[in-house]
Amino acid sequence: MLDRLFELSGRGSDVGREVRGGITTFMAMAYIILLNPIILAGAHDVTGAKLTIGQLTTSTALAAAVSTLLMAFVGNAPFGLAAGLGLNALVAYQAAPYMTWAQAMGLVVLEGVVIIVLAVTGLRTLIMNAIPLALKHAISVGIGLFIALVGLVDAGFVTAGSGTPVQLGATGHLTGWPVAIFCFGLLLMIVLYARRTPAAILLSIAVTTVLAVAVNSLATIDPRSWGVVTPRMPESLVAAPDFGLVGQVDVFGGFVRAGGLTATVVLFTLVLSGFFDAMGTIIGVSDEAGLVDERGRVPRLGRILTVDGVAGVVGGVTSSSANTVFVESAAGVGEGARTGLASVVTGALLGLTLLFTPLAAVVPAAAAAPALVLVGALMMTQSRNVPWEDLEMAVPAFLTIALMPFTYSITNGVGAGVITYTLIKAARGKFSQIPWLLWVVSLVFLAYFGISALQNLFG
Repeated sequence: MLDRLFELSGRGSDVGREVRGGITTFMAMAYIILLNPIILAGAHDVTGAKLTIGQLTTSTALAAAVSTLLMAFVGNAPFGLAAGLGLNALVAYQAAPYMTWAQAMGLVVLEGVVIIVLAVTGLRTLIMNAIPLALKHAISVGIGLFIALVGLVDAGFVTAGSGTPVQLGATGHLTGWPVAIFCFGLLLMIVLYARRTPAAILLSIAVTTVLAVAVNSLATIDPRSWGVVTPRMPESLVAAPDFGLVGQVDVFGGFVRAGGLTATVVLFTLVLSGFFDAMGTIIGVSDEAGLVDERGRVPRLGRILTVDGVAGVVGGVTSSSANTVFVESAAGVGEGARTGLASVVTGALLGLTLLFTPLAAVVPAAAAAPALVLVGALMMTQSRNVPWEDLEMAVPAFLTIALMPFTYSITNGVGAGVITYTLIKAARGKFSQIPWLLWVVSLVFLAYFGISALQNLFG
């Protein structure tokens, strides 16, 4: 039954691989259940109101579980979904200062509706298919570098430097137990993966977590050095969920409170970031999973994109910010996930955190981050499919790859690649090689990069 429902054999997978992959994706993205509430609760709306951590934790877990299970059964893809980083900061610091929280979440609902319309009409699929295959491979490579940098930063292995943009450790040198445990976990994971040990990534995360808990209990360590999650045994295993924020949404009130221009700019930025972040992630992770055809197309793409839009609506209705496909899904793919069965496992575990929230606070970044670094290394292999000898493709591909980690944004990388590809082709008179949709997308990205200037001009 599982084989028929999720096409396991057709995708070269089995139940064991999917379960391991689903658990790995959960462990790699579980931090969002703690981090999203911290980001949203750290801001206040136009009235000075703040959201509570307890209610936000429930909303974040609920929205992530519902969205991921929808992806499992509708999209049959190994993608976990949750509140998108960057999107939540946009809601907290660009929307909330001009409107109430309910009105800000109303814009999130509208963002999801717009993305659903783009998906259902087929426009979003057309845009994805209009992007050249080599540029799609570059997106995969860029995402690999991006998630590797996310892992290194989360673990404290790389930090913002005083004299340089980034540096090794907090002082220019590797210091502290959390960084040491990260290094141990990364080396263990590399060794086990190189030896083709079953469940290498998952096993490494589990072993490293146990070590982190033991070290934290025996040594004197500043809890802040662990990041969002401090590895300690929880005082209790069960905590009652608080659904107080669910349904607290005002869909169109933001346009009245903040004004049409401000609300439209926020909505435009939400749609564009959610659209292309998800697009880049879907292409990159699907490519790594071997789910794309020879033309770079993803199976069931229309359904996957529709679910991504529905997830945005779910995030708004639950007040957890826009939910989207998580790039950490690549960790599960690295463990063998190929179908929606892995997402069933991930979604079920996210649902369980509604009751077992204390357990979500056990796995520190030092234990989960090595998975992102290793998977980032594996995704780099897609660079072999970029025709580097062709400057018309090499320059857009390079900018796509470089700007994702350098600007900490998938959207920025995709935008730079699309604009430069279109410009170079046009400059050489090869207009027939530029799909008309790429012209449209390029103009949209130009508006995106110049959004502040446009806002000042018309504000």
